[in-house]
Amino acid sequence: MAMESRSDLSSILPFLPLSIRASSSCLCWSERAEDSLRALSLGPTVSHVDSGEVLFDFILDLRDSLGFYAQPPLSSRALDGFSLFFDEFMSRMDARVWFNEVVPALAKLLLKLPSLLESHYLKSDQLSGQRFSGLRIMNSQDAGIVFLTQELIASLLACALFCLLPTKDRNAKHLPIINFDQLFATLLSDSKHCQEHKVKCLVHYFERICKNTPAGLVSFERKVLPFKQSSYSHGVSITYPTADSWSNSASSLCPFMVVDSGYIEDQEYEALEVDFANEYLGGGALSRGCVQEEIRFMINPELIVGMLFMPCMRDNEAIEIIGVERFSEYMGYGSSFRFVGDHVDTKPFDKIGRRKTRIVAIDALCSPRMAQYEIRFLLREANKAFCGFLEHSNYHLSYESSQEHSETHCSSENSHLDSYNSEYGNEKKEDMEIDEDKIGVSTGNWGCGAFGGDPEIKSMIQWLAAAQANRAFIHYYTFEEPSLEQLKQVTEWILDHKWTVGDLWHMLTDYASQRFKREIKGGFCSWLLPHLNNANSSNAHGMHHQ
Repeated sequence: MAMESRSDLSSILPFLPLSIRASSSCLCWSERAEDSLRALSLGPTVSHVDSGEVLFDFILDLRDSLGFYAQPPLSSRALDGFSLFFDEFMSRMDARVWFNEVVPALAKLLLKLPSLLESHYLKSDQLSGQRFSGLRIMNSQDAGIVFLTQELIASLLACALFCLLPTKDRNAKHLPIINFDQLFATLLSDSKHCQEHKVKCLVHYFERICKNTPAGLVSFERKVLPFKQSSYSHGVSITYPTADSWSNSASSLCPFMVVDSGYIEDQEYEALEVDFANEYLGGGALSRGCVQEEIRFMINPELIVGMLFMPCMRDNEAIEIIGVERFSEYMGYGSSFRFVGDHVDTKPFDKIGRRKTRIVAIDALCSPRMAQYEIRFLLREANKAFCGFLEHSNYHLSYESSQEHSETHCSSENSHLDSYNSEYGNEKKEDMEIDEDKIGVSTGNWGCGAFGGDPEIKSMIQWLAAAQANRAFIHYYTFEEPSLEQLKQVTEWILDHKWTVGDLWHMLTDYASQRFKREIKGGFCSWLLPHLNNANSSNAHGMHHQ
Protein backbone atom coordinates (compact mmCIF):
# COMPACT_ATOMS: atom_id res chain seq x y z
CA MET A 1 0.00 0.00 0.00
CA ALA A 2 1.31 3.46 -0.91
CA MET A 3 2.29 5.53 2.08
CA GLU A 4 0.08 8.49 1.13
CA SER A 5 -3.07 6.34 1.21
CA ARG A 6 -2.66 5.32 4.85
CA SER A 7 -5.02 7.09 7.26
CA ASP A 8 -2.87 6.12 10.27
CA LEU A 9 0.23 7.71 8.75
CA SER A 10 -1.70 10.75 7.52
CA SER A 11 -2.85 11.49 11.08
CA ILE A 12 0.70 11.48 12.51
CA LEU A 13 2.65 12.83 9.50
CA PRO A 14 2.00 16.53 10.30
CA PHE A 15 3.81 15.88 13.59
CA LEU A 16 6.82 14.11 12.06
CA PRO A 17 9.82 15.77 10.33
CA LEU A 18 9.42 13.62 7.20
CA SER A 19 7.47 13.93 3.97
CA ILE A 20 6.30 11.53 1.29
CA ARG A 21 8.41 11.62 -1.89
CA ALA A 22 6.06 12.11 -4.82
CA SER A 23 8.12 10.05 -7.25
CA SER A 24 8.30 6.93 -5.09
CA SER A 25 5.57 7.35 -2.44
CA CYS A 26 8.26 6.68 0.18
CA LEU A 27 8.93 8.54 3.41
CA CYS A 28 12.00 10.73 3.29
CA TRP A 29 13.92 13.59 4.85
CA SER A 30 14.24 16.76 2.83
CA GLU A 31 17.37 16.73 0.70
CA ARG A 32 19.01 19.49 2.74
CA ALA A 33 18.17 17.81 6.03
CA GLU A 34 19.51 14.48 4.82
CA ASP A 35 22.78 16.09 3.73
CA SER A 36 23.13 17.78 7.14
CA LEU A 37 22.46 14.54 9.01
CA ARG A 38 24.99 12.66 6.86
CA ALA A 39 27.61 15.26 7.72
CA LEU A 40 26.70 14.99 11.40
CA SER A 41 27.04 11.21 11.23
CA LEU A 42 30.67 11.57 10.13
CA GLY A 43 31.70 13.21 13.39
CA PRO A 44 32.93 16.64 14.45
CA THR A 45 35.86 16.68 12.02
CA VAL A 46 33.27 16.99 9.25
CA SER A 47 30.23 18.52 10.95
CA HIS A 48 32.20 20.75 13.37
CA VAL A 49 29.55 19.96 16.01
CA ASP A 50 31.75 19.69 19.11
CA SER A 51 29.96 21.73 21.78
CA GLY A 52 26.50 22.37 23.15
CA GLU A 53 26.39 25.81 21.58
CA VAL A 54 27.36 24.53 18.13
CA LEU A 55 24.96 21.59 18.48
CA PHE A 56 22.08 23.97 19.10
CA ASP A 57 23.09 26.11 16.10
CA PHE A 58 23.11 22.91 14.03
CA ILE A 59 19.61 22.09 15.31
CA LEU A 60 18.34 25.51 14.25
CA ASP A 61 19.85 25.07 10.76
CA LEU A 62 18.36 21.58 10.53
CA ARG A 63 14.92 22.93 11.45
CA ASP A 64 15.30 25.57 8.72
CA SER A 65 16.19 22.85 6.21
CA LEU A 66 12.90 21.14 7.11
CA GLY A 67 10.93 24.30 6.39
CA PHE A 68 10.01 24.93 10.00
CA TYR A 69 9.62 28.69 9.45
CA ALA A 70 5.91 28.48 10.27
CA GLN A 71 6.47 26.31 13.33
CA PRO A 72 6.38 27.83 16.83
CA PRO A 73 9.90 28.88 17.86
CA LEU A 74 11.94 26.90 20.35
CA SER A 75 12.25 28.12 23.91
CA SER A 76 14.30 31.31 24.01
CA ARG A 77 16.53 29.85 26.75
CA ALA A 78 17.13 26.49 25.07
CA LEU A 79 20.45 27.63 23.56
CA ASP A 80 21.76 28.57 26.99
CA GLY A 81 20.52 25.24 28.35
CA PHE A 82 22.28 23.16 25.69
CA SER A 83 25.46 25.15 26.18
CA LEU A 84 25.27 24.92 29.97
CA PHE A 85 24.76 21.16 30.04
CA PHE A 86 27.19 19.97 27.36
CA ASP A 87 29.84 22.65 27.85
CA GLU A 88 29.82 23.10 31.63
CA PHE A 89 27.89 20.38 33.49
CA MET A 90 29.32 17.52 31.42
CA SER A 91 32.95 16.57 32.03
CA ARG A 92 35.34 17.18 29.13
CA MET A 93 35.97 13.43 28.78
CA ASP A 94 32.24 12.66 28.65
CA ALA A 95 31.70 15.55 26.23
CA ARG A 96 34.32 14.14 23.83
CA VAL A 97 32.54 10.77 23.86
CA TRP A 98 29.18 12.49 23.36
CA PHE A 99 30.23 14.55 20.35
CA ASN A 100 32.66 12.04 18.81
CA GLU A 101 30.55 8.91 19.24
CA VAL A 102 26.99 9.45 20.47
CA VAL A 103 25.93 12.41 18.31
CA PRO A 104 27.15 10.75 15.06
CA ALA A 105 25.36 7.53 16.06
CA LEU A 106 22.17 9.49 16.72
CA ALA A 107 22.48 11.09 13.28
CA LYS A 108 22.68 7.63 11.73
CA LEU A 109 19.62 6.61 13.72
CA LEU A 110 17.76 9.66 12.44
CA LEU A 111 18.71 8.77 8.86
CA LYS A 112 17.10 5.37 9.43
CA LEU A 113 13.79 6.88 10.57
CA PRO A 114 12.08 6.71 7.13
CA SER A 115 12.94 3.04 6.66
CA LEU A 116 12.08 2.20 10.28
CA LEU A 117 8.66 3.79 9.88
CA GLU A 118 7.98 2.13 6.53
CA SER A 119 8.93 -1.23 8.01
CA HIS A 120 6.67 -0.51 10.98
CA TYR A 121 3.66 0.25 8.78
CA LEU A 122 4.30 -2.77 6.54
CA LYS A 123 4.54 -5.07 9.55
CA SER A 124 1.44 -3.55 11.10
CA ASP A 125 -0.48 -4.46 7.95
CA GLN A 126 0.96 -7.96 7.78
CA LEU A 127 0.38 -8.71 11.43
CA SER A 128 -3.05 -7.19 11.84
CA GLY A 129 -4.63 -8.19 8.57
CA GLN A 130 -6.18 -4.71 8.49
CA ARG A 131 -5.23 -1.20 7.58
CA PHE A 132 -4.64 1.79 9.84
CA SER A 133 -3.22 -0.13 12.83
CA GLY A 134 0.20 1.55 12.72
CA LEU A 135 1.54 4.64 14.48
CA ARG A 136 -1.18 7.28 14.51
CA ILE A 137 -2.74 9.97 16.65
CA MET A 138 -4.73 7.88 19.13
CA ASN A 139 -7.58 10.30 19.67
CA SER A 140 -9.72 10.49 22.76
CA GLN A 141 -12.48 7.85 22.89
CA ASP A 142 -10.76 5.80 20.16
CA ALA A 143 -9.63 2.69 22.01
CA GLY A 144 -6.76 0.88 20.36
CA ILE A 145 -3.15 -0.25 20.53
CA VAL A 146 0.11 0.49 18.71
CA PHE A 147 3.21 -1.70 18.76
CA LEU A 148 6.58 0.02 18.25
CA THR A 149 10.06 -1.47 18.18
CA GLN A 150 12.58 -0.07 20.63
CA GLU A 151 14.74 1.00 17.69
CA LEU A 152 11.91 3.06 16.17
CA ILE A 153 11.25 4.58 19.59
CA ALA A 154 14.94 5.51 19.88
CA SER A 155 14.84 7.22 16.48
CA LEU A 156 11.72 9.20 17.42
CA LEU A 157 13.28 10.24 20.74
CA ALA A 158 16.39 11.38 18.87
CA CYS A 159 14.04 13.63 16.88
CA ALA A 160 12.72 15.02 20.18
CA LEU A 161 16.26 15.63 21.48
CA PHE A 162 17.14 17.54 18.31
CA CYS A 163 13.79 19.39 18.48
CA LEU A 164 12.75 18.12 15.04
CA LEU A 165 9.14 17.19 15.79
CA PRO A 166 6.69 19.80 14.41
CA THR A 167 4.64 21.40 17.16
CA LYS A 168 2.16 23.49 15.19
CA ASP A 169 -1.41 22.35 15.93
CA ARG A 170 -0.37 20.02 18.76
CA ASN A 171 -2.36 22.16 21.21
CA ALA A 172 -5.41 21.90 18.97
CA LYS A 173 -5.08 18.12 19.10
CA HIS A 174 -4.67 18.20 22.90
CA LEU A 175 -1.20 16.66 22.62
CA PRO A 176 1.57 17.15 25.23
CA ILE A 177 4.83 18.95 24.49
CA ILE A 178 7.34 16.60 22.88
CA ASN A 179 10.60 18.35 21.95
CA PHE A 180 13.36 18.72 24.55
CA ASP A 181 13.94 22.47 24.22
CA GLN A 182 11.83 23.39 27.25
CA LEU A 183 13.61 20.76 29.36
CA PHE A 184 17.01 22.23 28.51
CA ALA A 185 15.64 25.72 29.18
CA THR A 186 14.76 24.67 32.75
CA LEU A 187 18.49 24.26 33.45
CA LEU A 188 18.46 28.03 33.92
CA SER A 189 15.64 27.88 36.51
CA ASP A 190 15.72 27.79 40.31
CA SER A 191 15.19 24.01 40.17
CA LYS A 192 18.19 23.54 37.90
CA HIS A 193 19.81 20.77 39.97
CA CYS A 194 17.01 18.23 39.63
CA GLN A 195 16.52 19.32 36.02
CA GLU A 196 20.19 18.68 35.33
CA HIS A 197 19.75 15.14 36.60
CA LYS A 198 16.66 14.62 34.48
CA VAL A 199 18.77 15.51 31.45
CA LYS A 200 21.51 13.18 32.69
CA CYS A 201 19.02 10.30 32.66
CA LEU A 202 18.08 11.04 29.07
CA VAL A 203 21.67 11.53 27.93
CA HIS A 204 22.52 8.20 29.56
CA TYR A 205 19.68 6.56 27.63
CA PHE A 206 21.04 7.85 24.32
CA GLU A 207 24.55 6.71 25.24
CA ARG A 208 23.22 3.22 25.97
CA ILE A 209 21.12 2.78 22.85
CA CYS A 210 23.92 4.05 20.61
CA LYS A 211 26.23 1.34 21.96
CA ASN A 212 23.67 -1.44 21.76
CA THR A 213 20.28 -0.78 20.20
CA PRO A 214 17.64 -2.85 22.01
CA ALA A 215 15.50 -5.13 19.86
CA GLY A 216 12.31 -5.50 21.89
CA LEU A 217 8.75 -4.38 21.34
CA VAL A 218 6.69 -1.83 23.27
CA SER A 219 2.90 -1.46 23.13
CA PHE A 220 0.89 1.70 23.80
CA GLU A 221 -2.80 1.18 24.44
CA ARG A 222 -5.56 3.73 24.89
CA LYS A 223 -8.15 2.13 27.14
CA VAL A 224 -11.72 3.42 27.07
CA LEU A 225 -14.78 2.55 29.15
CA PRO A 226 -17.66 3.56 26.86
CA PHE A 227 -20.28 5.72 28.53
CA LYS A 228 -22.98 3.65 26.84
CA GLN A 229 -23.32 0.29 25.14
CA SER A 230 -22.11 0.30 21.55
CA SER A 231 -24.74 -0.66 19.01
CA TYR A 232 -22.09 -2.83 17.35
CA SER A 233 -20.85 -4.69 20.43
CA HIS A 234 -21.80 -8.26 21.15
CA GLY A 235 -20.62 -10.82 23.65
CA VAL A 236 -19.27 -9.54 26.96
CA SER A 237 -19.22 -5.75 27.06
CA ILE A 238 -18.11 -3.38 29.82
CA THR A 239 -19.35 0.18 30.05
CA TYR A 240 -18.72 3.03 32.49
CA PRO A 241 -20.07 1.71 35.84
CA THR A 242 -22.70 3.59 37.83
CA ALA A 243 -22.69 4.05 41.59
CA ASP A 244 -25.32 1.29 41.78
CA SER A 245 -23.00 -1.02 39.85
CA TRP A 246 -20.34 -0.58 42.51
CA SER A 247 -22.81 -0.87 45.37
CA ASN A 248 -24.24 -4.12 44.01
CA SER A 249 -20.92 -5.75 43.14
CA ALA A 250 -20.47 -9.19 44.69
CA SER A 251 -16.84 -9.46 43.55
CA SER A 252 -14.44 -10.57 46.27
CA LEU A 253 -11.75 -8.15 47.36
CA CYS A 254 -8.30 -9.22 46.26
CA PRO A 255 -5.34 -9.63 48.67
CA PHE A 256 -3.94 -6.28 49.84
CA MET A 257 -0.31 -5.97 50.93
CA VAL A 258 0.89 -2.79 52.63
CA VAL A 259 4.52 -1.92 51.78
CA ASP A 260 6.05 0.86 53.89
CA SER A 261 9.37 1.24 52.05
CA GLY A 262 10.65 0.93 48.50
CA TYR A 263 9.38 2.05 45.13
CA ILE A 264 6.68 0.84 42.79
CA GLU A 265 9.16 0.33 39.95
CA ASP A 266 11.31 -1.96 42.09
CA GLN A 267 8.54 -4.43 42.91
CA GLU A 268 9.48 -8.04 42.15
CA TYR A 269 6.07 -9.42 41.24
CA GLU A 270 4.30 -9.32 37.92
CA ALA A 271 2.01 -6.35 38.31
CA LEU A 272 0.54 -3.29 36.68
CA GLU A 273 2.69 -0.42 37.93
CA VAL A 274 0.62 2.72 38.37
CA ASP A 275 1.81 6.00 36.87
CA PHE A 276 0.26 8.82 38.95
CA ALA A 277 -0.39 10.63 35.73
CA ASN A 278 -1.37 14.05 34.54
CA GLU A 279 -4.28 14.08 32.08
CA TYR A 280 -1.55 14.91 29.54
CA LEU A 281 0.68 11.84 29.48
CA GLY A 282 4.10 12.57 30.96
CA GLY A 283 2.95 15.65 32.84
CA GLY A 284 5.94 17.94 33.31
CA ALA A 285 8.53 15.35 32.26
CA LEU A 286 9.85 17.62 29.50
CA SER A 287 9.55 20.80 31.53
CA ARG A 288 9.84 21.51 35.27
CA GLY A 289 8.06 18.48 36.73
CA CYS A 290 10.01 16.08 38.93
CA VAL A 291 7.59 13.93 40.91
CA GLN A 292 6.36 10.37 40.47
CA GLU A 293 5.29 10.42 36.82
CA GLU A 294 8.15 12.60 35.61
CA ILE A 295 10.76 10.50 37.40
CA ARG A 296 9.35 7.33 35.84
CA PHE A 297 9.62 8.90 32.40
CA MET A 298 13.28 9.74 33.05
CA ILE A 299 14.34 6.26 34.16
CA ASN A 300 12.20 4.61 31.44
CA PRO A 301 12.61 7.19 28.63
CA GLU A 302 10.76 5.08 26.07
CA LEU A 303 7.59 6.19 27.84
CA ILE A 304 8.18 9.68 26.41
CA VAL A 305 7.36 8.58 22.86
CA GLY A 306 3.74 8.09 23.94
CA MET A 307 3.60 11.87 24.36
CA LEU A 308 4.05 12.15 20.58
CA PHE A 309 0.72 10.57 19.66
CA MET A 310 -1.46 10.25 22.79
CA PRO A 311 -3.83 13.21 23.34
CA CYS A 312 -4.95 13.99 26.88
CA MET A 313 -7.10 11.51 28.77
CA ARG A 314 -10.77 12.01 29.56
CA ASP A 315 -12.54 10.70 32.65
CA ASN A 316 -13.27 7.29 31.09
CA GLU A 317 -9.78 6.69 29.69
CA ALA A 318 -6.41 5.30 30.73
CA ILE A 319 -3.17 4.54 28.90
CA GLU A 320 -1.28 1.27 29.37
CA ILE A 321 2.30 0.85 28.16
CA ILE A 322 3.98 -2.56 28.16
CA GLY A 323 7.61 -3.34 27.41
CA VAL A 324 9.61 -0.21 28.25
CA GLU A 325 13.15 -0.78 29.46
CA ARG A 326 14.65 0.90 32.50
CA PHE A 327 18.04 2.51 31.94
CA SER A 328 18.83 4.57 35.06
CA GLU A 329 19.16 4.32 38.83
CA TYR A 330 18.17 7.33 40.88
CA MET A 331 17.68 8.68 44.36
CA GLY A 332 15.56 11.45 45.81
CA TYR A 333 12.27 13.01 44.79
CA GLY A 334 11.28 16.44 43.58
CA SER A 335 14.08 18.94 44.11
CA SER A 336 16.31 16.20 45.59
CA PHE A 337 16.05 13.93 42.52
CA ARG A 338 19.46 12.70 41.35
CA PHE A 339 20.68 10.34 38.61
CA VAL A 340 23.06 7.89 40.26
CA GLY A 341 24.10 5.57 37.43
CA ASP A 342 23.29 2.81 35.00
CA HIS A 343 20.50 0.29 35.51
CA VAL A 344 20.55 -3.08 33.76
CA ASP A 345 16.96 -4.18 33.28
CA THR A 346 16.59 -7.90 33.97
CA LYS A 347 12.83 -8.13 33.50
CA PRO A 348 11.99 -11.11 31.26
CA PHE A 349 10.19 -10.76 27.94
CA ASP A 350 6.67 -11.88 27.19
CA LYS A 351 5.71 -14.08 24.27
CA ILE A 352 5.47 -11.23 21.77
CA GLY A 353 8.79 -9.60 22.64
CA ARG A 354 7.84 -7.03 25.28
CA ARG A 355 9.57 -6.71 28.63
CA LYS A 356 7.22 -7.69 31.43
CA THR A 357 6.99 -4.12 32.66
CA ARG A 358 3.39 -2.98 32.58
CA ILE A 359 2.75 0.69 33.34
CA VAL A 360 -0.73 2.16 33.48
CA ALA A 361 -1.23 5.93 33.42
CA ILE A 362 -4.34 7.12 35.27
CA ASP A 363 -4.93 10.78 36.10
CA ALA A 364 -6.59 11.65 39.40
CA LEU A 365 -8.62 14.71 40.26
CA CYS A 366 -6.40 17.73 40.78
CA SER A 367 -6.88 19.73 43.99
CA PRO A 368 -10.35 18.32 44.68
CA ARG A 369 -10.51 19.52 48.31
CA MET A 370 -13.87 18.65 49.90
CA ALA A 371 -15.41 17.80 46.52
CA GLN A 372 -13.49 14.51 46.52
CA TYR A 373 -16.01 13.19 49.07
CA GLU A 374 -18.96 13.75 46.75
CA ILE A 375 -20.36 10.54 45.28
CA ARG A 376 -19.90 11.74 41.69
CA PHE A 377 -16.19 12.29 42.27
CA LEU A 378 -15.73 9.02 44.15
CA LEU A 379 -17.34 7.39 41.12
CA ARG A 380 -15.06 9.26 38.74
CA GLU A 381 -11.94 8.10 40.58
CA ALA A 382 -13.14 4.51 40.95
CA ASN A 383 -13.98 4.28 37.26
CA LYS A 384 -10.70 5.91 36.23
CA ALA A 385 -8.74 3.30 38.22
CA PHE A 386 -11.01 0.50 37.00
CA CYS A 387 -10.47 1.54 33.38
CA GLY A 388 -6.71 1.40 33.92
CA PHE A 389 -6.68 -1.88 35.83
CA LEU A 390 -9.09 -3.80 33.59
CA GLU A 391 -7.60 -6.05 30.91
CA HIS A 392 -9.63 -4.69 27.99
CA SER A 393 -8.54 -7.29 25.45
CA ASN A 394 -10.75 -9.79 27.27
CA TYR A 395 -13.81 -7.81 26.24
CA HIS A 396 -15.34 -6.66 22.97
CA LEU A 397 -14.93 -2.93 23.43
CA SER A 398 -15.47 -1.63 19.88
CA TYR A 399 -11.86 -0.56 19.16
CA GLU A 400 -12.74 0.52 15.64
CA SER A 401 -14.02 3.80 14.24
CA SER A 402 -17.77 4.19 13.79
CA GLN A 403 -17.76 3.23 10.11
CA GLU A 404 -16.34 -0.26 10.84
CA HIS A 405 -18.59 -2.94 12.32
CA SER A 406 -17.71 -4.93 15.41
CA GLU A 407 -17.77 -8.31 13.63
CA THR A 408 -15.02 -7.26 11.28
CA HIS A 409 -13.11 -5.77 14.19
CA CYS A 410 -13.27 -8.80 16.45
CA SER A 411 -11.92 -11.15 13.81
CA SER A 412 -9.19 -8.74 12.72
CA GLU A 413 -8.26 -7.90 16.32
CA ASN A 414 -7.74 -11.60 17.03
CA SER A 415 -5.67 -12.01 13.86
CA HIS A 416 -3.68 -8.91 14.90
CA LEU A 417 -2.60 -10.45 18.20
CA ASP A 418 -2.24 -13.96 16.78
CA SER A 419 -0.04 -12.62 14.00
CA TYR A 420 2.21 -10.83 16.49
CA ASN A 421 2.39 -14.06 18.45
CA SER A 422 3.42 -16.04 15.38
CA GLU A 423 6.05 -13.41 14.62
CA TYR A 424 7.44 -13.38 18.17
CA GLY A 425 7.42 -16.98 19.29
CA ASN A 426 4.47 -18.83 17.73
CA GLU A 427 2.37 -18.36 20.85
CA LYS A 428 -1.39 -17.96 20.97
CA LYS A 429 -3.48 -15.17 22.44
CA GLU A 430 -5.00 -17.63 24.89
CA ASP A 431 -1.56 -18.21 26.42
CA MET A 432 -1.24 -14.49 27.15
CA GLU A 433 -4.65 -14.33 28.80
CA ILE A 434 -3.73 -17.08 31.24
CA ASP A 435 -0.88 -14.91 32.49
CA GLU A 436 -3.30 -12.02 33.11
CA ASP A 437 -4.93 -14.01 35.92
CA LYS A 438 -1.69 -13.77 37.92
CA ILE A 439 -1.02 -10.08 37.42
CA GLY A 440 -1.74 -7.70 40.28
CA VAL A 441 -1.48 -3.95 40.80
CA SER A 442 1.49 -2.13 42.29
CA THR A 443 0.51 1.35 43.40
CA GLY A 444 0.61 3.96 46.15
CA ASN A 445 -0.74 7.37 47.02
CA TRP A 446 -2.24 8.09 43.61
CA GLY A 447 -3.62 11.61 43.29
CA CYS A 448 -2.28 12.65 46.68
CA GLY A 449 0.67 14.90 47.48
CA ALA A 450 0.73 17.74 44.94
CA PHE A 451 -2.69 16.68 43.62
CA GLY A 452 -4.27 17.06 47.06
CA GLY A 453 -6.16 13.77 47.32
CA ASP A 454 -6.98 11.91 50.54
CA PRO A 455 -4.58 8.91 50.79
CA GLU A 456 -7.03 6.77 52.78
CA ILE A 457 -9.81 7.30 50.24
CA LYS A 458 -7.50 6.74 47.30
CA SER A 459 -6.17 3.47 48.75
CA MET A 460 -9.70 2.11 49.12
CA ILE A 461 -10.77 3.28 45.66
CA GLN A 462 -7.81 1.53 44.05
CA TRP A 463 -8.54 -1.64 46.02
CA LEU A 464 -12.13 -1.62 44.78
CA ALA A 465 -10.99 -1.08 41.21
CA ALA A 466 -8.31 -3.77 41.29
CA ALA A 467 -10.73 -6.32 42.72
CA GLN A 468 -13.50 -5.45 40.25
CA ALA A 469 -10.95 -5.74 37.41
CA ASN A 470 -10.16 -9.26 38.68
CA ARG A 471 -6.54 -8.43 39.48
CA ALA A 472 -4.69 -11.00 41.56
CA PHE A 473 -3.53 -8.63 44.30
CA ILE A 474 -2.70 -5.05 45.16
CA HIS A 475 0.67 -4.02 46.60
CA TYR A 476 0.30 -0.61 48.16
CA TYR A 477 3.42 1.51 48.74
CA THR A 478 2.60 4.00 51.49
CA PHE A 479 5.84 6.02 51.18
CA GLU A 480 5.53 6.27 54.97
CA GLU A 481 2.44 8.48 54.72
CA PRO A 482 1.40 9.13 58.37
CA SER A 483 -2.33 8.93 57.66
CA LEU A 484 -1.92 5.33 56.49
CA GLU A 485 -0.56 3.93 59.76
CA GLN A 486 -3.78 1.96 60.28
CA LEU A 487 -4.10 0.76 56.69
CA LYS A 488 -2.64 -2.69 57.33
CA GLN A 489 -4.91 -3.31 60.31
CA VAL A 490 -8.02 -2.22 58.41
CA THR A 491 -7.31 -4.19 55.23
CA GLU A 492 -6.47 -7.35 57.16
CA TRP A 493 -9.76 -7.15 59.10
CA ILE A 494 -11.76 -6.58 55.92
CA LEU A 495 -10.13 -9.55 54.21
CA ASP A 496 -10.62 -11.78 57.26
CA HIS A 497 -14.33 -10.99 57.14
CA LYS A 498 -14.56 -11.59 53.40
CA TRP A 499 -16.07 -8.28 52.38
CA THR A 500 -17.12 -7.81 48.77
CA VAL A 501 -16.47 -4.83 46.55
CA GLY A 502 -20.06 -3.75 47.24
CA ASP A 503 -19.53 -3.93 51.00
CA LEU A 504 -16.49 -1.69 50.86
CA TRP A 505 -18.13 0.75 48.45
CA HIS A 506 -21.11 1.02 50.82
CA MET A 507 -18.87 1.90 53.78
CA LEU A 508 -16.71 4.26 51.73
CA THR A 509 -19.69 6.24 50.46
CA ASP A 510 -21.23 6.30 53.95
CA TYR A 511 -18.03 7.82 55.34
CA ALA A 512 -17.60 10.22 52.40
CA SER A 513 -21.15 11.50 52.76
CA GLN A 514 -20.58 12.33 56.44
CA ARG A 515 -17.19 13.87 55.67
CA PHE A 516 -18.62 16.03 52.88
CA LYS A 517 -21.33 17.32 55.23
CA ARG A 518 -18.56 18.04 57.76
CA GLU A 519 -20.26 15.78 60.32
CA ILE A 520 -16.88 14.10 60.93
CA LYS A 521 -13.27 15.21 60.58
CA GLY A 522 -11.11 12.09 60.97
CA GLY A 523 -9.75 9.85 58.25
CA PHE A 524 -11.51 6.80 56.83
CA CYS A 525 -9.43 4.24 58.75
CA SER A 526 -9.94 5.89 62.15
CA TRP A 527 -13.66 6.24 61.36
CA LEU A 528 -13.97 2.62 60.27
CA LEU A 529 -12.05 0.97 63.13
CA PRO A 530 -14.74 1.54 65.81
CA HIS A 531 -17.28 0.07 63.41
CA LEU A 532 -15.02 -2.92 62.85
CA ASN A 533 -14.61 -3.47 66.58
CA ASN A 534 -18.40 -3.41 66.95
CA ALA A 535 -18.99 -5.59 63.94
CA ASN A 536 -17.77 -8.99 65.05
CA SER A 537 -21.35 -10.09 64.88
CA SER A 538 -20.99 -9.18 61.15
CA ASN A 539 -24.25 -7.23 61.10
CA ALA A 540 -23.49 -4.07 63.09
CA HIS A 541 -23.91 -0.65 61.47
CA GLY A 542 -25.29 -2.17 58.27
CA MET A 543 -21.97 -3.73 57.40
CA HIS A 544 -21.54 -6.76 55.22
CA HIS A 545 -24.92 -6.07 53.70
CA GLN A 546 -26.51 -8.80 51.67
